[in-house]
Amino acid sequence: MSSISQMADTSRLPPSLWAATAQETFSAEPLEGSHTFDIAIIGGGFAGLSAALEAAQAGASVAVLEAAEPGWGASGRNGGQVIPGFKWDPDELVAKFGVEAGERLVDFAGRAPDKVFELIEQHSIKCQAERTGWLQGVHNKATLPAVEARCRQWQSRGAPVRMVHGDEARALIGSPAYVAAMVEPRGSRLNPLSYARGLARAARAAGAVVSPRSPVTALERNGAGWRVKTGRAEVSAGKVLVATNGYTGDLWPSLRQTIIPVASFIVATKPLSHNLRRTILPEGHVISDTRRLLTYSRLDPEGRLVVGARGKWQDPMGVAEFAHVIKSVRDLFPQVGDIGEPEFYWSGRVAITPDYLPHVHEPEPGLAMLLGFNGRGVAMATAMGGAAGRYLASGIRDDLPLPSSGIAPIPFHGARRMYVAAASAWYRMLDGFGV
Repeated sequence: MSSISQMADTSRLPPSLWAATAQETFSAEPLEGSHTFDIAIIGGGFAGLSAALEAAQAGASVAVLEAAEPGWGASGRNGGQVIPGFKWDPDELVAKFGVEAGERLVDFAGRAPDKVFELIEQHSIKCQAERTGWLQGVHNKATLPAVEARCRQWQSRGAPVRMVHGDEARALIGSPAYVAAMVEPRGSRLNPLSYARGLARAARAAGAVVSPRSPVTALERNGAGWRVKTGRAEVSAGKVLVATNGYTGDLWPSLRQTIIPVASFIVATKPLSHNLRRTILPEGHVISDTRRLLTYSRLDPEGRLVVGARGKWQDPMGVAEFAHVIKSVRDLFPQVGDIGEPEFYWSGRVAITPDYLPHVHEPEPGLAMLLGFNGRGVAMATAMGGAAGRYLASGIRDDLPLPSSGIAPIPFHGARRMYVAAASAWYRMLDGFGV
């Protein structure tokens, strides 16, 4: 399959395995004219759609304004891994936020995949979801103590996690590249584009207006509320949620400078033989590892091996730019051999924050912003988006698990390409030396 395309072209859905195999469909016309809603949501990914669904179910009138189509961005392009928790370990969250708030946040993060599956079941979303579990693969002995400590912290809170080592880990993964793994049964896999479309369908069924091809061109105060403009419509809303994540632009001053949008490149092989696929993640787990420049892998329902890794800054134009990911396939799963040209290859932008936590901003009354899921957006954007929707509908601040923070631009953000490239080179070297 030819996948050469501009991945930033909002006029069409980027080609990917998920676009080719999605079971859910969603179509709607862009909003036109003048309208009034209780809540306007800018961005039709997991966070915005989950927020719209929750707010509409609470009785609010809601409009979702999406520049392309629901799931066009990272929500429809990621690896389809549903992973519990933040990048921070439970004890670190408690130390940062205090015992009461920290433990509440730990519980929220651990239960985030439950929210995904509740929505899938409640709204009959056809997204090939399977709760097969997640593995955090330990790529060298130096990182093993940290993962074992992480496992103990989750176990102390009743989570059903465990460690596997040596031959047991390699058999569970099907790769010689790992010395151990944390087994996390709460994780799962799905087709993320189908899931995003299913959320859009559910939000519309609950009464929300989901408007594709509606890029927002202006956001301004309108008395006690807000005015949101697109090329075809003008929306007056009492409250606004900005949920644009890795595709955040300059709609609000300095917001884009609070995140680093990092490209994730993914390849999918042709379907493997039944004998071969039984040697790779044989119990259906998904896996991401402990490398600083992590790789992540899974099989799809047809037996394709899907592997993702960090990519270059620009959107890719051809298969040659995926050579490093193809090499990872060979290094991680040598039994696959030479895969030739992958059947599918694509990329998307992950929003990274300096503290590796999602950020909630409320720069003015009635205006909320939610972004920065740091590569765990399927579960966390769903859960955080739903919480934001409840908060906007109810006005109860405790509905949000994270406190609001000020908009703090990253210093020298304009030089981000240079220092991301330098950091990537440094991390790649450390990973190569097993540090």
